[in-house]
Order: sequence, then structure tokens, then C-alpha cells
Amino acid sequence: MRFDLKTFRFSFAVFLLLFVELAVSGQTASDAGLLANPVYKKDCAKCHGKTAEGRHFGGPSLMSAEVRAASNEDLIRIIGNGTGRMPKYAGKLMPEEIKTLVEEIKALNKK
Repeated sequence: MRFDLKTFRFSFAVFLLLFVELAVSGQTASDAGLLANPVYKKDCAKCHGKTAEGRHFGGPSLMSAEVRAASNEDLIRIIGNGTGRMPKYAGKLMPEEIKTLVEEIKALNKK
């Protein structure tokens, strides 16, 4: 097998571009689920932030010990019924959408 410098340079450039894109966006491949979810973008990001880290006068971070300790049923209830300043999303979102959000929030917290 012959070493091809041109192919190596091209491959390295592609790798570098992908690495920089992930670093600049602050996301990893495992973040893509929740943060790419159109329901999250439309209904959740305005309060919890684009990266789910919370917003100062908005919703809290979705990556916290409190969220990790909450059961899936607790999170489904919170999203559906609302709590505190969190609005009620039952009736606005399908049960499957809420369940998917909870699964993706939990996955984000496993990092």
C-alpha cells in the first residue's frame, strides 16, 4: 500500500473542519438528539437555551443533578402539567413528543 500525501492532506482537512465545527458549536454527537429536535427548538430553547444550559431569566439548565435525579415520569409530568414558571404543554405537544423530549434530556445528562 502506497502512502498518498494528497489524500492524507484532504482527509486531514475534512477531519479538522468537522472538529472545528463541533468545537465552535459547543455540541457533541450525543447532543444532537435534543438540540436538533424541532420540538425543542420551537418550544423549549427560548427558555432553556439553544444548548439546554438554561437562560438567566428563563428556564433552568436541563443538564443538572436535579434533572439527572428526576425519573422519566417526573419529567413527563413537569412538561405536561407545567410547574412554577414552566408552562403546561399537555394539549400543545403529543404524548410521543413529550416522551421523546424526556428521553433526549436524559441522554444529554449521561455525558
